[in-house]
Amino acid sequence: MTTAILPIARKTPLCQLHCRKLSADTDLSSLSEVISNLPRATILGANPSKARADGFSYWMAQPIEVFEFYSGQKAPFEKLQTALTKYRLADKAAMNLPKGILTGGWVGCFSYDLGRYIEPIPQAADDSRLPLIRLCFYERLIAYDHRSRTFWLIALELDDDTETPQQKLSFLTNLLDKAMATQSPTPPPADIENIDFVQIRSNMTKDYYFRVFDKIKRHIYDGDVYQINFSQRFDCEYHARPIDLFHWQNRYNPSPYSAYIDAGTFQIVSASPEMFITVNNRIISTKPIKGTRKRLEETSAAAKQINAENLQQLLNSEKEKAELNMIIDLERNDIARTCKPGTRKVTQPRTIEACPTVFHAVATVAGELRDNANFCDILKAMFPGGSITGAPKIRAMQIINETEPTARGIYTGSIGYIGLDGNVCLNIAIRTIIIKNETAYAQTGGGIVADSDPQAEWNETLVKARALLAGIAAVNR
Repeated sequence: MTTAILPIARKTPLCQLHCRKLSADTDLSSLSEVISNLPRATILGANPSKARADGFSYWMAQPIEVFEFYSGQKAPFEKLQTALTKYRLADKAAMNLPKGILTGGWVGCFSYDLGRYIEPIPQAADDSRLPLIRLCFYERLIAYDHRSRTFWLIALELDDDTETPQQKLSFLTNLLDKAMATQSPTPPPADIENIDFVQIRSNMTKDYYFRVFDKIKRHIYDGDVYQINFSQRFDCEYHARPIDLFHWQNRYNPSPYSAYIDAGTFQIVSASPEMFITVNNRIISTKPIKGTRKRLEETSAAAKQINAENLQQLLNSEKEKAELNMIIDLERNDIARTCKPGTRKVTQPRTIEACPTVFHAVATVAGELRDNANFCDILKAMFPGGSITGAPKIRAMQIINETEPTARGIYTGSIGYIGLDGNVCLNIAIRTIIIKNETAYAQTGGGIVADSDPQAEWNETLVKARALLAGIAAVNR
């Protein structure tokens, strides 16, 4: 396969920004339904949990260019940098847009296996054959500010446009109007607590998992690594519309970094709770997750008591504290490679966040980017995220490559945007489902350290998978 950049730009267009602010009583899921019917649709967020993340949801379709890079090709970062510099944004200061909002740019995904072009990691068996990089350039989009509860219609005026900015904004207004007249289907509920894993295929048996667990423990005892994030992949038949699964996740398992991508031959439905990289006005931050406990729907006093116990157990676990501290140290080192000296720091120490089905332990590391650091520099310094590899990162990735039966693909890669203004928001592609050829793939893992218990680690992969598999079962009915 070859790199696809369509069409080929003749020069570097200067993009003039145009926008329109609206207050509309539009249901977000109805807007997602409308957008999903357009070619190459992408949705970021579209659920209330975005308010506690970057604060914005986005709806886009019909990109004017698509950049793809596949395994076996050469020079991914050179080609990516060429694509990212094809357009320039004119001054947006006069637009009075909310701070941190996407003003148009490249939106898509990066496969975990792109890391093989950064570190000395051999190729692995790849049965998905998805691109390592897939980015779409969107010059018009709908944004929703969850904090002010307002919509922003955003359009870029290019030098060789066939549409006027007013026509682009009118097109977006019509989509909002159509959404107001559209009733999105109500996703059916599912019993998240009782998933029949007998009906689900995996790329490994429990016996294989336990044997690899012992092998990883030997690596730890021998001093090769401190921690390895080991995962298994589940798959099952999928016959529903991909957008139905996105609706289900946003209703029953809303996540702050959720995403929907329709690439034509495959679709991505992500319910990720984890932010990988945010860049806002040259301040870069990363927010690793390390430590997970089950969280029940609090429909009874017994469920509330179990949640309270699980929360306290995670909060006080010395093992989980040590795991996150290792990753904080790793991320401090990675982020420092692109930051001005003396600006890197832990801005949020370890804290516990409650998601719909789990509790997570998180921390935030941030710094000020060097003046000459571009996005590809950031990617080469930090990708993939340390929370889903282990520490030290390179050796951990090598052991993952030796022990996991198949290439990870999009799982533990990243989904999000690189804006023309230099701002970036990317998730860690966990709690993420790939749909291809009427098959749904979901992968989950956990960090193994010296005092990990194999049964507990195995159970953690099932706990993380249950909301994903429950959603698939519900919409497949």
